[in-house]
Amino acid sequence: MKRLYSVLFALHLFVGIGAMAGGLAAILNPQEPLGAPIELLQNSPFNNFLIPGIILFTVIGLGNVISAIILGLRFKFQGYVSVVFSGALVIWIIVQCIMINSIVFLHVLFFIIGLTQSVLSALIIFEQRLFPSKLILNFYNRLR
Repeated sequence: MKRLYSVLFALHLFVGIGAMAGGLAAILNPQEPLGAPIELLQNSPFNNFLIPGIILFTVIGLGNVISAIILGLRFKFQGYVSVVFSGALVIWIIVQCIMINSIVFLHVLFFIIGLTQSVLSALIIFEQRLFPSKLILNFYNRLR
């Protein structure tokens, strides 16, 4: 289990720091962050990258960094925090692909990272026997 915690911690830090950097770039230069043309947003409700940048910086970036810190400190409900921000990453990628009407390698990579984080977070919840793991395990035992 120690390896599970280490991998999840590293993934949260990697995603968090990267998202904070990307979000900050979009906040500072909402017309063309990191060379992304404004035309990417033509199928979205946004005129520029400011609002997506704020969401990326706070929810995905800070959320994943906070998840890493909570994971490192081994708080009791760390699995819940981790699964929330892992799910947020998966949703972010899906919505982003829909809005820009495109899928590139980085979308696939971060989608897989988000799913991996979610599975590892669920394993932590099961290891700690937190809700809903007891219900699921009881149901499974009744089926056997």
